[in-house]
Amino acid sequence: MATDIVPTETVFIRPDGKEKVTGSGRYTADLTLTGQAYARFRYADHPHARIVRIDATKARALSGVLAVLTHEDVPAVKYGQMAQDRYLFATDVVRFEADIVAGVAATSEEIAAAAAALIEVEYEPLPAITDYEAAMAEGSPLVHDDWASNERDENLVADGNTLGYSTIVKGDADAAMATADVVVKGRYTSDPSHGVPIEPHAVVAQWQGDKVTVWSSTQVPYIARSGVAQTLQIPEANVRVIVPLLGGGFGAKCDFHFEAHVAALARAAGRPVKLVFSRREEFVAIDHRREGMAMEFETGVRRDGTIVARKARLVLDKGAYCGEGGFLAQMAAMHACGPYKMEHVFVESYLNYSTTQPSASVRAPAAPQVCWALEQHVDEVARAIDLDPLEFRRRTLIGEGDEGPTKQVFDHIAIKETLERAAELIGYGEELPEDEAIGFSCGWWPSFSSNAGAYVQLNPDGSGTIVTGAQENGTGAVMAMPAYVAEVLGMQPGDFQILYQDTDAAPWDMGSAGSQTTFNAVRAVLDAANDVRNQLLEAAAEQLEAARDDLELVEGAVRVKGSPDQAVSVAEIAASTTIHGRGSGPLPESPPVEASSCVGRLGFESFLAPQLFTHAARVKVDRETGVVRVLQVAAAHDSGRILNKIGADGQVYGGIAMGIGLALSEGTILDDEGRQRNPHLLDYKLVTAADGPSIDIDWIEIDTPNAGPNGSKGVGEPPCVPTAGAVGNAIAAVIGAQVHELPMTPERVWRTVRETSV
Repeated sequence: MATDIVPTETVFIRPDGKEKVTGSGRYTADLTLTGQAYARFRYADHPHARIVRIDATKARALSGVLAVLTHEDVPAVKYGQMAQDRYLFATDVVRFEADIVAGVAATSEEIAAAAAALIEVEYEPLPAITDYEAAMAEGSPLVHDDWASNERDENLVADGNTLGYSTIVKGDADAAMATADVVVKGRYTSDPSHGVPIEPHAVVAQWQGDKVTVWSSTQVPYIARSGVAQTLQIPEANVRVIVPLLGGGFGAKCDFHFEAHVAALARAAGRPVKLVFSRREEFVAIDHRREGMAMEFETGVRRDGTIVARKARLVLDKGAYCGEGGFLAQMAAMHACGPYKMEHVFVESYLNYSTTQPSASVRAPAAPQVCWALEQHVDEVARAIDLDPLEFRRRTLIGEGDEGPTKQVFDHIAIKETLERAAELIGYGEELPEDEAIGFSCGWWPSFSSNAGAYVQLNPDGSGTIVTGAQENGTGAVMAMPAYVAEVLGMQPGDFQILYQDTDAAPWDMGSAGSQTTFNAVRAVLDAANDVRNQLLEAAAEQLEAARDDLELVEGAVRVKGSPDQAVSVAEIAASTTIHGRGSGPLPESPPVEASSCVGRLGFESFLAPQLFTHAARVKVDRETGVVRVLQVAAAHDSGRILNKIGADGQVYGGIAMGIGLALSEGTILDDEGRQRNPHLLDYKLVTAADGPSIDIDWIEIDTPNAGPNGSKGVGEPPCVPTAGAVGNAIAAVIGAQVHELPMTPERVWRTVRETSV
């Protein structure tokens, strides 16, 4: 019989806490191996050009250079999780400013950089394709001439520069729109942006015979292992990926990145090789930015607030390559519907190639931009029928038994409760100065079901080790595992250590992505802990000559219920027999839908155990300068049962800070050829502590069927989704009009004020 964990606010010591706060912890960039060499890349000179000639003669002749690699020195294998459209080193065409043409390993960083600069590359420049909307027009130059022959997911609907096309269809939106009392249209655009982890990408690779060990700052070590094996054409058993402490990721370190490049250089150099990105490289070279987007909405409503039809057209900038981001179009389409009751829906979403940096998963991919646009559109609809935005949401948000855009019928959910609680926390209805106002934004995000496995083993002294493939990204999701296991086994969290982030030690795990660690990895750990519990009870029943059902695990011992003197310690049992538990646990199943009319279905047409939330923001706007100050944010979330409130609250604080940055300042500026103009922290403005508002958080905890452990859902990604929408609606309430460009910089706010006053 499985034992549940009891949510608690008891403070416990994080296993990684001491090394982090004392500075003794080691990140990938801190590693130094004997004989270590250093890697540098030769990037493209043009965002889009045909390679005519590569000459590495001078680089190879430079003293201290150990290896120089181009596409001729590695297997000619295309890779990409959802569409295989990229080589390790560019072969015939470069498609964005940081496409990798060659790699160098040398005895010092300075020599490696000098050698990379000596590599001569002759190009035939090609037209830059930076307008991702125009890219799908008939006759547009192609980013990938060979797109039709590239292997890809069978459900990706591709055509020319459109990598993926998805629709959400329910009923007949055109016919229903004609019956609406009021129809409101709006167009919104968002700039690309970045995850900006404080730790840049870093990789160290070392070969021992035919096996390579890679230390990497990745969020997804098992996916990185697969990428190395595929591109270097070696078995996965010959690749070990270890993640030291990770200095943040926010999705920017998902997928397979540069591990194979460094492994190939290490093999060629005959010694360990280390790569650490500069801050500029962290901006321009990675293939994970948040995508730019153009969004058009049309909503038909009745005067009573009923939404009769929603139409939307979304165009997303995928950049040069697919990677794991082929799902973005469908995810964006679901967020264009939002958690609202609608009788008829037609949403189409295009994911288009361009000759700019690739886009992929950054915290809650596609959701913050679409939620920002949709929620401002919702306020515009409310004003058009003379309803208060709060009241309009009260009438239209989904509830238990309601039907979603793909006819998913929802179980018990609490988004209406989050709306009311956010309004209460923010003090909605109280009098404010004329330059202040409050805005609301609601949203949703799915939970992700994925395979996971874990071991829990006891040592002869009664201490234990938890072995998990889960990745600790700073959230505390992995660090909380000892508390959960201790609860099951009647022990203390301090009795356990964790072995994690090592592909040779634990079963496969999806990694720190999709807000899934508690949902899946903790499920596996609890299953393993219950296996250990059963072994302890069986052994104790034999030693104590008692019925198993009469036993309990308390304070590090197994004892007879009601007779505490009849007991045997866990240490005594572990010293006399091997106690080793393993588990995975049953996967929750995706809810049924009716999506036969939709195309480009990649698994996001239903939202498993949906996380639902409302943010309310109070802002102060200077109409003369366009400067916006966020004064207060209230966040109310339905994430099922909260197992680790300290960790969950931390995710909301950080998510709100990220959401404010997206709302007001974080945007990548590109020139006409697709080069980044602000790839540094001076001009790419992050929110700092000085910018932070007062934040109030509440959790609407409900019983959630078909969810994670104890009815939990994910937590990590949703907190950044609705904040920008709430800030945008608050700005509009002050200046009298929505700002239709993200981020809503002072210039854009000022321009909207002037246009409104004309």
